[in-house]
Amino acid sequence: MAAMTGYLSIGDFSRATHLTVKMLRHYHQAGLLEPADVDPYTGYRRYTDAQLPTAQVIRRFRELGMPLDEIRAVLATSDLRARNDRITTHLNRLEDELSHTQRTVSALRDLLAPEPAASAPDVELRRVPAVPAAVIVETVDAEDSVTWLQGALGELHATLAAQHLPGTGPAGGIYADELFTHERGQVTVFVPCAEPLRPVGRVSAQTVPATELAVMTHHGPPADVDRTYSALGGHVARHALAVDGPIREYYLIGQRDTADETQWRTEIGWPVFLTGPGGTAR
Repeated sequence: MAAMTGYLSIGDFSRATHLTVKMLRHYHQAGLLEPADVDPYTGYRRYTDAQLPTAQVIRRFRELGMPLDEIRAVLATSDLRARNDRITTHLNRLEDELSHTQRTVSALRDLLAPEPAASAPDVELRRVPAVPAAVIVETVDAEDSVTWLQGALGELHATLAAQHLPGTGPAGGIYADELFTHERGQVTVFVPCAEPLRPVGRVSAQTVPATELAVMTHHGPPADVDRTYSALGGHVARHALAVDGPIREYYLIGQRDTADETQWRTEIGWPVFLTGPGGTAR
């Protein structure tokens, strides 16, 4: 004898799944969880007990923040590997977001902690000579700058390697004020190179101009660099003569050197006017 199908009203189905009636109606309209039966006269929805596992899966995925379109794709996929790949992709995205949240919370806790009275940022005043370099210059949106930078650095290093030209110093970047003040501005990324370079694609040979900088080293990934900028800017305001000019960065240890972001080192250079004999050439 065939098993009898158990029908539940939308209210009973709501209680059984902990999904509100409003959400069940929404999922029906979205084609995610359609009732087994809808009365054509009253519009009353009925579900079967066989739909309970699907409803529980939907609820779990929604608790994890998975968009409805992705849930629909998971439910519609019969291939187990493809289904697991979709779920794993979403879990990886959640882990990335969690790591970002944890870094932000840690940074906020550090900012709220009282700073020792004797603490002071380690800032070096430096005269930087002009150097020939392989460069890429483009106007970039601030939100894309980190991704763009990694791509440009990869292209520069690949071009130098293809032409058997050694770099003569750490790669760097020059950032126009507009990138910070208007979220879009010119960025020049460069790798010093003493030997003649043959221009290819975006890569050209230029001289990176001399400058005078107050320099502070940032430890860690770009996501936390705002704190170093803040400390350096405050130090310059109190102890140096700031001048108009682009910010400069030097990438001492980065993605090409290690996947461990905690080991990354970036020098931030704030343009200043040196009034004494101090400062070292790079």
